[in-house]
Amino acid sequence: MNGLDVLKNLPVPMLVGLGALILVQVVLDAIAFVDLYRRPVDQVTTGKKWIWVLIVLFLNTIGAILYFVIGRKPAAAVEVRPSAPAAARASDAADLLYGKDNDPR
Repeated sequence: MNGLDVLKNLPVPMLVGLGALILVQVVLDAIAFVDLYRRPVDQVTTGKKWIWVLIVLFLNTIGAILYFVIGRKPAAAVEVRPSAPAAARASDAADLLYGKDNDPR
C-alpha cells in the first residue's frame, strides 16, 4: 500500500483539512523567507540568516513560528510627538481645505 492509496481512503473533510494545513505551512514559510530576506542581519537574533533558513526549512511550520517569535529583534521604539496642539492642527487643516479666513474678528 503506497501513499496515494492511503490518501484515496481518507474521507473528504479530512482531505480538505489536510490541504488547509499544507496551505498554512507553505504561506507561513513563504512569509518567513520574505521577511528574512528583507530584514537586515543586525535585526536577526543569531546574526546569521542562514541558520534561520535551515530552521524554517527543516522544522516546517514550527520553524516559521519560531522565527517570528524569537528570530527577529524588536524594532526600536520611536516616540511620536505632535508638532502643534490639536486646535492648531485642526485650524491648519481647515485653512488647507477651505482657504485662509480673512475675517479680522
